[in-house]
Amino acid sequence: MRHEIVVFLGPSLERSAAEQLLTARYAPPAKRGDIAQAVAGGARIITLIDGVFFQNDAVGHREILSALKSGVRVIGASSMGALRAAELHTLGMEGIGLIYQLYRDGVLISDDEVALVYDPESYAPLSEPLINIRCTLKRAVESGMLGKETAGILKEIAISCYFPDRTWDTLYESAISLIPAPDLERFMVFVRENAVDQKKMDAIAALTRTSALAKELGIFR
Repeated sequence: MRHEIVVFLGPSLERSAAEQLLTARYAPPAKRGDIAQAVAGGARIITLIDGVFFQNDAVGHREILSALKSGVRVIGASSMGALRAAELHTLGMEGIGLIYQLYRDGVLISDDEVALVYDPESYAPLSEPLINIRCTLKRAVESGMLGKETAGILKEIAISCYFPDRTWDTLYESAISLIPAPDLERFMVFVRENAVDQKKMDAIAALTRTSALAKELGIFR
């Protein structure tokens, strides 16, 4: 069956929410060879959001370049897509969102910023990506709820965590002896009400861009 739009999506955004934004073939987080297979299946637009990091070989640069060379439009955002777009934006891959911009500009370097563990069946996140913690801390400081020094302590704790263990609860437990209890409690309330899910925001932006591009190419009429 021919699929002109293929989206590789996992924990960055719920499938039901994605389907409200874009009609496409939704595939699990991409591994090595999946981009080539999508091209062979007739894809005209490939939107890479989530991809595997450790379970299998990651999406390769060559298969993306091959897709671009064949005339397929490739969009990347949020997670593995942001990483690959930052590396290949000068060669035709289109990056979308803040995370892509931060990788492209060298503000972020490590894959660890977007890595997380998730339920293999539902794709529900089981840990918190470092980039989401960074963005939440930034919002807390900008709102005046958290001081820069305290935010710096929390950021360093988050950076020091191995990514599967990086959760808000772990951050709280590790900070108890370092931050006054009232400040820490206020911050956790802030997290429950105002945490930033930057990966989700960027995934939504990528699907919105994909929809617009599909109209430009005459896929949606």
